[in-house]
Amino acid sequence: RDVAMSVSHSSRLNKLVREQYMRLPQDGRVQVTYVWIDGSGEGVRCKSRTLDKEPKSIEDVPEWNFDGSSTAQAEGSNSDMFLVPVCMFRDPFCLDPNKLVLCEVLKYNRKPAETNLRHTCKKVMDLVKDSHPWFGMEQEYTLLGINGHPYGWPDNGFPGPQGPYYCGVGADKVYGRDIVESHYKACLYAGVKICGTNAEVMPSQWEFQVGPCEGIEMGDHLWMARFILHRVCEDFGVVATLDPKPMTGNWNGAGCHTNYSTEEMRREGGLKHIEAAIEKLSKRHDYHICVYDPRGGRDNSRRLTGHHETSNIFEFSAGVANRGASIRIPRQVGQDGYGYFEDRRPAANCDPYAVTEAIMRTTVLNETGVETKDYADH
Repeated sequence: RDVAMSVSHSSRLNKLVREQYMRLPQDGRVQVTYVWIDGSGEGVRCKSRTLDKEPKSIEDVPEWNFDGSSTAQAEGSNSDMFLVPVCMFRDPFCLDPNKLVLCEVLKYNRKPAETNLRHTCKKVMDLVKDSHPWFGMEQEYTLLGINGHPYGWPDNGFPGPQGPYYCGVGADKVYGRDIVESHYKACLYAGVKICGTNAEVMPSQWEFQVGPCEGIEMGDHLWMARFILHRVCEDFGVVATLDPKPMTGNWNGAGCHTNYSTEEMRREGGLKHIEAAIEKLSKRHDYHICVYDPRGGRDNSRRLTGHHETSNIFEFSAGVANRGASIRIPRQVGQDGYGYFEDRRPAANCDPYAVTEAIMRTTVLNETGVETKDYADH
């Protein structure tokens, strides 16, 4: 009874009845679900339409529009906003030939919406494409019951202290594995470059990894993986939160550790290029902290305390195999002398477009200070 109370009413609808309808033929027509980032910079929205035939590329998917006044992106007197398709995936919920399409949001004057951070990220990635930047992002998240309490936790108390839960096995150590495995399979089906998953340090906290992705592809694939996560959780009747510190006290927060390399870092002798990049990052710590969560560092200030496997938000640090540092060089990379490094500062609710753009601006375009350059005319 307690478990039933922690999940949504919709999740208790008869899924076998739904399955009967999902098997009906579509007569060659295709359902396309448009997905976009709303005015919060964290939430995703979606709506669907019918196309007469299966789109073979993103160019086959037409632009659309939506009411921006209902997503905190426009005023009611001028509310139409454009959805511009940028990346297409298979639909793991309605199955082939149906599609999920990630979109950029443009305002009535065709300028990017305030939370459309993909627009400038794409410009920067085009500028640095010869360096072939690879990214892998580790998305931590926490499962909550519909009541807002961590899923599986006692209603009036706490589970035992952290220790047995990380990569744990057993009903007393992990909560919600069905959701995690369903999300993994859905991402594989969709074509998202998901590359792994594990239970995290706090009970009912999990992580999945996306990558390696080159350039703008990192943000596209992580945002679609997040959308799929929220949809899978909806089916199970629970909530996935990306809050960087969902539980106060002696519990781990949630980050989005970002692994990064350029082509020269991945070659023999690349460690000197890794060290040079870290030196540039060390001189621009405040700028990166500002863009590594949606609230200019305020969310991360709850997480980056210097405890629970984090660095202190006010200090920059780097080290080999050090999970308490801002930047971690994996031990294997230190031994091999080439590879990649991990920026451990981004919060779980960061915008991956903002994070990857910032890293490129600092390490490849050699920007300094807190101001960014506008490359529109170059």
